[in-house]
Amino acid sequence: MQTNLAPFIKDTPEGKEADAILRKCTHCGMCTATCPTYQLLSDELDGPRGRIYLIKQVLEGATPTAKTRLHLDRCLTCRACETTCPTGVRYGRLLDIGRHLVEERVPRGPIESAWRRALNAVIPRPALFNSLLFMGRLARPLLPRSLSRKIPQSTAARSWPKASHTRKMLVLEGCAQPSLSPATNAAAARVLDRLGISLERAAGAGCCGAVSFHLNEQEQALGTMRRLIDAWWPYVEQGVEAIVITASGCGVTVKEYGHYLGQDPAYAAKAKRVSELAKDVIEIVLAESAKLEQLLSPLSSRLSSQRIAFHSPCSLQHGLKLRGSVESLLTSLGYSLTDVPEAHLCCGSAGTYSILQPELSRRLRDNKIAALTGGAPSAILTANIGCQMHLQGATTIPVRHWIEALDDALR
Repeated sequence: MQTNLAPFIKDTPEGKEADAILRKCTHCGMCTATCPTYQLLSDELDGPRGRIYLIKQVLEGATPTAKTRLHLDRCLTCRACETTCPTGVRYGRLLDIGRHLVEERVPRGPIESAWRRALNAVIPRPALFNSLLFMGRLARPLLPRSLSRKIPQSTAARSWPKASHTRKMLVLEGCAQPSLSPATNAAAARVLDRLGISLERAAGAGCCGAVSFHLNEQEQALGTMRRLIDAWWPYVEQGVEAIVITASGCGVTVKEYGHYLGQDPAYAAKAKRVSELAKDVIEIVLAESAKLEQLLSPLSSRLSSQRIAFHSPCSLQHGLKLRGSVESLLTSLGYSLTDVPEAHLCCGSAGTYSILQPELSRRLRDNKIAALTGGAPSAILTANIGCQMHLQGATTIPVRHWIEALDDALR
């Protein structure tokens, strides 16, 4: 794709990066075949190729409009197009640049702005989020069923094992997950303990910055990333083996810290090191699969009797490029996995997308639930807290993180 970037952006780091991404695009349109919003709306501007043209126009000096912003807002950032693209266009990064430029030039209305500010104020702050969630649970019996189903039931985490192994890893606590699903990280700690690894928690290590970044509060997000690096850094200096992340959506963000903070002289090297250490929990468990198979071999007949549907989050398969990893592990351990049609398509959660684009999100969720439940599973497993909560709001079948199911089996 030929480009002629405007002077205001041409020689900036963002401009040079965007120019390199644009020049890789060959207009082939293969990306539209796997774009969830294009599949729903059949609008060229609601597919990756159309959005790339919109961003290119802004970069070349065209004035963006509310319509430009709408088409960019409708993108789930699922990155299925990146998996499909034959030339390796880094669409997700181009979208970040484009959204930031459009946000600066096209003001939102007061109600929409207030709503987005509220989300950005609440979700990344665990104490505030937990307090509001507690109040919502108290009011749950009084709410309409359609609303009450969106408020998850309270769950308790089992004990966290003592750090007793030579091999030590850190865990990302996260912001919403400790309140919504406290059992997940505790389950990861117990599974890794059985594999000879101690999983440690760093005080003050909360949100990864993903929520703020995708709400276009990018400067705030960078500040959050720096604070998380500061909380982790003493452990990194002590030689921690890895930083384990149980929410694949957060994992994508932390894996890209080196890029986001690459221009920050005080944090560039630290961010790069954190990105290198960041691992989704499936990467750790897969590396120990032989030991795990020995532990579970006596239970293989019981495991095979359970029909499980696995929902692979976009962040896991398209962002982290770990497509099929959890499925292969569960199959090797003896689980019976059902077939899930169109497993590459997004469930509609996508961070705050389910709140900001509820109609499109609901349609995607309905399609995903139909695909997941078609094989009559007894449970749905996934790898990301957002997907887990989003799907659970539309089905009575239990939706859990796969590491919790593995923890139960090891008991």
